[in-house]
Parts: sequence; C-alpha cells; structure tokens
Amino acid sequence: MLSIRDHGPNLCDHLSRRTVLRAGAASAFAAGAGLVGSPASARAANGGVPKAKSCIVLFLLGGPPQHSMFDPKPLAPVEVRGEFAPISTVAPGMQLGELLPQTARLTNHIALLRAVSTNDSSHSSSGYQMLTGQPHVPLNIENVNPGPPNNFPTMGAVLQHLHHGPAALPPAVRLPHNIFNTDLSVWPGQDSGFLGHAADPWLFNCQPAAPDFAVPQFQLQADVALGRLSQRQTLLEQLEHRLREVDRGPAESTYNLQREQALALLGTAKARQSCDLNLESPTVRERYGRGQFGQSVLLARRLVDAGVGFVQVNWFRGPEEPSNAPCWDTHANEAGRLKNVLMPAFDQAYSALLSDLVQTGRLEETLVVVMAEFGRTPRFNGAGGRDHWGNVFSLALAGGGIRGGVVHGSSDAHAAYPADGQVSAADVTATIFDRLGYHPETEIRDPLNRPLPISRGEPIRPVLL
Repeated sequence: MLSIRDHGPNLCDHLSRRTVLRAGAASAFAAGAGLVGSPASARAANGGVPKAKSCIVLFLLGGPPQHSMFDPKPLAPVEVRGEFAPISTVAPGMQLGELLPQTARLTNHIALLRAVSTNDSSHSSSGYQMLTGQPHVPLNIENVNPGPPNNFPTMGAVLQHLHHGPAALPPAVRLPHNIFNTDLSVWPGQDSGFLGHAADPWLFNCQPAAPDFAVPQFQLQADVALGRLSQRQTLLEQLEHRLREVDRGPAESTYNLQREQALALLGTAKARQSCDLNLESPTVRERYGRGQFGQSVLLARRLVDAGVGFVQVNWFRGPEEPSNAPCWDTHANEAGRLKNVLMPAFDQAYSALLSDLVQTGRLEETLVVVMAEFGRTPRFNGAGGRDHWGNVFSLALAGGGIRGGVVHGSSDAHAAYPADGQVSAADVTATIFDRLGYHPETEIRDPLNRPLPISRGEPIRPVLL
C-alpha cells in the first residue's frame, strides 16, 4: 500500500517536512538505505587515479592470533609459538602458519603487514579504531556503543558519502550482520556517524548458507509483480508532482535520487540476481565452503561483480559459538578452535575469492583486505587460549594496486611489539582510500561544518604499486 504522511520519521537528514514512499518492498529500501551522500567528487577534486574500482574487507571478528596465521615465530618457546609450524609459500621468504595451505599458494598476490598497532586491547574501542582510523576516546573501553565523541563514520560510509551519480546498487554494503559483543552491544564505528543516515552502508542481516537464502530488500512482496510496481511508481510520481508545487525542500534532489535508485533496484534483474547464490554452480559454492562465512564471501564477490564499490564481510557469529571463545576470540582451546573451526573455513573462502578474481582478471581492480580489531597475547593463558592484544598484530592486503609477495614491518621475537615498520589504523584506512582514488586529505564535514580529513594516516608506500 502506498502511504503519504505530512509528519513522521525523517527519510534522511534534514528532510523532516515530508515522509513519502511505502510502495511494496521499495519503501523499506528507500527510507533506510540512504544511497547517496555528498554530490561532490573528491576523486576529481584531488586528481586521484584509482587503482581499485572496489574493495572487499574480510573482518575476522574477535582477533586472530598472529603467531598461527600471518606472523609465525618458529624460534620462540612453545608457549609462545604454539603447536602449529610455519610453512613456506610461493613468495620467497614469506611464511604462513601451517593451517593456511591454500593461501600459501597465492601469496604472490598478497602483502602482509606484520606491525599493525592500535595500543588498544578492547574489542569495541580497538574495533572502532580499525574501522574508522580514529582512536577511541578513551582507549581500552569494552561494551561501548556508537555515539559522540566516538562518532567518526566507518570506511564504507565515507565512500558512500563521496559517491557521485546514480547506481542501481548501493555503493557500500555490510553483511551478514553487525559486529556485536557477547552482551549484544553493537560496536561503534560501523555506521555513518556524524555524516547522517544517508551515508549508512546498507546492512544485510542474512544467513547466506541457508537453503532458502534470500535478501528481503531485493525481493518484491508476493502480491507485487513488476507491472504492478510500475503502476505504483507512476502513481507516486503523480503525487510527488503535486507535493513539489507546495513543498520544495533543499534535500528534494537527494530524496528523488534515492527513490529512483530504490525502484530501479527492485525492477532491475541484475540487481536482484546479484544476491542469488543459486546462480553459482554447486562446484563454485563448494569451493568457497558451505558455511556462513564462505557463502558470505561468495556473496560479496557477486555484489562487487554487480557494481557495489565496498563490501565488508564480518565473520559470522552464530548461536552455537562457545561463550568463552566466540569467533576468533580464542581465550580457550585456541589450537582446537583454529584447527577444527576457524582456519579451514577462512583459508578455503579467502583462497577461493583470490583465485576467482585472478582467473577473471578482476584482482587488479579489486582490493581485498583481511583485518580484525587486534591480535592475541604472546603467551597462552591457563585455558590454552590467548587473550586480547592490540600492541602488534597482522593483516593482509591483495589486489587493487597492492604489491604482492611482500612483507612490510616486523614484530619482535615473540610477536609482542613492533620491531620496525609500525603502521597505525589510520595508515590502513589511508591506504584503502588511496587505492580507491581518494586522497587521505579529502575533506568531509562534521555537524558544525568543520572540515575533517577522511584519514589522518599515510598510505603505506612500500606495499603499493
């Protein structure tokens, strides 16, 4: 049913005089997605030349251990190095943990950063820093929620705000859910912050591995065929024409573009098909892994193929996760969790994604980032796990103008502190923005109209092509 109300919730910031559009499933998208932000193109203003057309971020919620993954320490005592040995890779001199055999065959495309540091060992506040490039105030605070003064927009929101021009698909997407702590508190740094709701990356709450998986936002209601949607669009245009005669608000053009994108999305086969994993062969779906993370990564690849510019895949946190060591937060039985649950699923999905992008020639224009909020302590605790550690950890970059087969930075003998080549979260965000064609000094404005750079870091030059 189409409904028009003179008063009610804002469609987007500063559009309080009119709330319009509930045309079947289209309204939920148009009112909540906020596809378009600033019409200015920072890329043109700064003369940036993008190396990547899109970016996929794989966020390993909980914090993986650098010792068993990207920074093995075979000469350290067993209580530091753990039970997993390093293995050689196709990149000369680069070693990975033995539980990453498929990734090891693709390291000629990967750059490792082994001296990343936030100096923050709390999930929420260190996560805020990694997702925004801004230190949380104060550091080391757990179970905090979004809001001032920690209200800087997440990377996807910045990119959506800077996006210029119409598109059938949203510029930025998060899936398969928000990142949250055990008490269900949602981390800060995942939304549009002070940029306003129009810049919010679209959140897909979904389970891509489910047999009946479908993204509701891409589906028309059962009683709304494409012809009926077209009729509703015509009626809506007639009503809005009359409204424009009496109400011309400053945000009218932004609203109109959002409405056009919402209707185009529902009426465009390409947009709907981007989330249809059944269009992939069973062989491909098996190659990514049939678990929620593997199918989420496959969905991310399909969204990028369809034109989405930024997709963040959060490690799936299901109800079966152990309360004392959920996801990558391996406070207990780390070896068992890594060997039986975590590393095989990651290695399979990550290597499948990179292999697909290489084979199709898309890796050069697709930046793939593997990151988390922090790493793990140098030594094991009494429960056979490692605890939070933001002093040094590792992440991986591939494609999109990244120099493959290189390692930048190093940690000390126990992977406890940076030894050289230390980089900050701000440097990581600056590198991502730079590869996508935006200079870190590109300005956005806060609610007081003060100009702020999108990143206060510097692109990590040694890993850039």
